[in-house]
Amino acid sequence: MLTLGLKSGAWLATGSVGLMSDALESLVNLAAGLLAVYSLRLAAQPPDEGHPLGHGKVEYFTSGIEGALILFAAGGILLSALPRLLHPLPVSKLDLGLVLSMAATAINALVGLLLIRVGRRHESVALEADGQHLMTDVWTSVGVLAGLVLVRFSGWLIVDPLIACAVAVHIIAIGLGLVRRSIGGLMDSALPTEERSTIEQVLADFRRRGLDFHALRTHMAGRRRFVSLHVLVPPDITVQAGHALAEEVERAIRDRLPRSVVFTHVEPLGSPESNADIPLDRS
Repeated sequence: MLTLGLKSGAWLATGSVGLMSDALESLVNLAAGLLAVYSLRLAAQPPDEGHPLGHGKVEYFTSGIEGALILFAAGGILLSALPRLLHPLPVSKLDLGLVLSMAATAINALVGLLLIRVGRRHESVALEADGQHLMTDVWTSVGVLAGLVLVRFSGWLIVDPLIACAVAVHIIAIGLGLVRRSIGGLMDSALPTEERSTIEQVLADFRRRGLDFHALRTHMAGRRRFVSLHVLVPPDITVQAGHALAEEVERAIRDRLPRSVVFTHVEPLGSPESNADIPLDRS
């Protein structure tokens, strides 16, 4: 609210369309922050009967909404800036506007860096997205300030709408990235390559003990990883011994990948039926 107030004051004092674009992005930031708080509270709830795999995917919804809000803000900026390319307007009280905008930019930088740091530490898509959004606001604000300084000392009024258009193009790219990431999460994309490699390293240790594995499938929902695989054990051991081996495999994966939910299915080594369920789509 504080940064929105400062940037809105800078825009109203100067009439600059560049500062207007900065204020509009801050309004989107405020809405996105409220969405992030809601999604984090919901995602933290434990699994229940209606949501046995948890509520983590809500973070992808809010991240996607945030991306859409960014695109909406970019459209508003372009609608305001493009006419001024043909008919530039003078900017008033520019010194006051620059001071207010610089104060708001400094606050956003501190909060944005903190959100990114906490989001990465806790593997929260929503928090990190909100922090990245704030940092885009910081960099666009820096660009706006630099351009307005140029306007202040050169008198080139067309620089103001040019800055606003550049801000719009930049945040369109950011918004599309957030939407694309959200779609990937909602479509149950596999875990990143490095994490799948970690799982394979764990399984390699067990293969040296005579086990084998197939039908490995992974996806992520917010901070929670989901891993399912089939554990092939010697056919002459007891059900209890096979179960114990599967539990050991699950525990080893969870130790290497925190916040993982691991599902295993035990099958006998060397049985033709065991290989019939390797294909990804058995429907």
